[in-house]
Formats: sequence, C-alpha cells, structure tokens
Amino acid sequence: MSFAPKDEHEAQVQFALERGIPAISAVMGSQRLPFPSRVFDLIHCARCRVPWHVDGGMLLLELNRLLRPGLFCLCATPVYQKLEEDVEIWNQMSSLTKSICWELVTINKDELNKVGAAIYRKPTSNECYEQREKQNQPPMCKDDDDPNAACLASPTAESTLLANNSEIGIYGKPASQDFAADNERWKNVVDELSNIGITWSNVRNVMDMRAVYGGFAAALRDLPVWVFNVVNVDSPDTLPIIYERGLFGIYHDWCESFSTYPRTYDLLHADNLFSKLKERCKLIPIMAEVDRITRPGGKLIVRDEPGILSEVETLLTSLHWEITYSKTRGNALCKERQLGLTMM
Repeated sequence: MSFAPKDEHEAQVQFALERGIPAISAVMGSQRLPFPSRVFDLIHCARCRVPWHVDGGMLLLELNRLLRPGLFCLCATPVYQKLEEDVEIWNQMSSLTKSICWELVTINKDELNKVGAAIYRKPTSNECYEQREKQNQPPMCKDDDDPNAACLASPTAESTLLANNSEIGIYGKPASQDFAADNERWKNVVDELSNIGITWSNVRNVMDMRAVYGGFAAALRDLPVWVFNVVNVDSPDTLPIIYERGLFGIYHDWCESFSTYPRTYDLLHADNLFSKLKERCKLIPIMAEVDRITRPGGKLIVRDEPGILSEVETLLTSLHWEITYSKTRGNALCKERQLGLTMM
C-alpha cells in the first residue's frame, strides 16, 4: 500500500495507480492515517524528509501504531548527510527511536545514489517498555486507551479480531459461522460477474465499496487484479480482519469524497451500501463521486433494495452511463460507462 501527498510530486500517486500499484493521496500530519493498528509488516519511506523528531515524535508514533511487533521500518534519514542541521536531526531521531524501544538493525548506504537508509525493528515483547523510567517520553498507552491512539501500545495488546463463537458477527451469526457464510456467499462471484459482461482482461483494479470480511476480494485472488477494500466509518470495524487475511483496505466515509484521482478504478462493487448511506446523506453527490473515480468504460456493480437500484439507475443514466444488466430478483445491477465519455 503506497501513499503520497499532493505537493510538487502530485503525479506520483496517479502514476502508481496507472502501473497497477495500490495507492492513495494522503499525508502524515496531525490526524491518524486511515488504517488500523499493527497491520503492516514493513514500512518504507524513501527520501521523504519527514520531521520524525518534532512534536514529541508524533509522526514516528504513527508508524509504530501501524507496524506489527517484531517487524521493520526502513527510513531514508539524514544519516548520510554531514550538515550540522542534519546531524542534529539524526541525533534526535536516534534518541526518539531508542525511547520507543526500536532496535537499529543496520545502516546502509547506496553507493550508486549516495543515499543512506536505517532499518529499525519494533519490539515483540513488553520487556523493554517495562524497563523504561516513568518520566520517559513518549508515554505508554493507558490500559483503557483505544489501540489506535498515538501512544506506545503494548506489542502484546489484545487484538480486535473476532476470536471465538461467543462474539456475534456482522450478519448476526456466531463469529466463525459468520465468517464462513461470507466466504460462501462470494465463492462464485468471478463466474457470476463474467456472465453479466465483466471482461477480466480489461480490469486492473477493483474497489469493494463496502467490504465486510474481505470475502469479495478473496474470491478474486486468482485473477491478475488488486482489490481495495473500504470499511465505512459507521460500520463495525472489520478492517483488521481483512489485513490478517493478507488483503488491504482503508477506513472511509462515503458521504465525503474519496482520496484518489479521477478515472482511477475499473470496477466498483457496492453491496447494500447506498441504502445505508441514504440514512445519512444524499445519493446525488455519492453518484457524482462514483462517476469521478471510475475509468471510462469501467463498471459499477450494485446489490441493494429495488427502490435504491431504481434511484441509482436514474442518477447514473443522467450522467450518460449505460445499463448493461439488471436483475431485480438478485438485487444486482451492473452499469457500464460509455467509452466515449470524457471527464473535463
């Protein structure tokens, strides 16, 4: 998963998407990134010049939140610079990583590009944390803190995954049965979509606009496409489960615009999404956003209540989308964008 800000290098996200690489437009700042905690095995930052040492190391704490225990962060830091300012930044960076118990594994310098990189490892146990002095900064998370909070969470903190059948899943069944039912629901989705006109050789990327356990994405695993799973902010938090399956995704509120460039997705899938969104916001701006992020010739698959399907059909045909498949009984509606439609 790649991200970059919209600055003087704003085209790099769009370029990554055109290469078939998952990417979003985002920036590290005062707000957390839209990912759950402890889901990435490796974090890489090349020539990013992020001021990790400022504001009490807030930005580095965000990386610590995202990184799984025992795994690695590779940062191109000012270690390769000899200017007084860069030396001071490196010294502060070293002090900060030591205070959060990151182990400096190695420092290497690329002889070709003359760029140095430091590789750190996050601890796997609480031993180092327990040896810290009480006055040490940054502070440890309190026992009742949200694991996504910007403080030092224990590597052995409890996971948010559905653990056993004492918990109830999204569809109202015991957790393991709920998960199995979701997998069963989507196991034939490739054949189903092929039968209604999806040509997979023309699909590079897919977005599941309302992912639950990632079953839709898992069903597409044998195809040469990548699937971006979106977990809505007002839905149960199943995104950690999606990452544990080896998939990836993001938190998002579809009442707001999505952080990507126009014309970036070949296939959108919305399973009982719009009927839920209509309780909080109007469908017109949502359909405009769907129109914005879909490539010319791209498709939208909608599964929802008949009344919602009719409203979606009316809105998208007004935007010159063509209806290629409609089956009310199955609550499925596929809309294909005209190849000649140009975004201005």
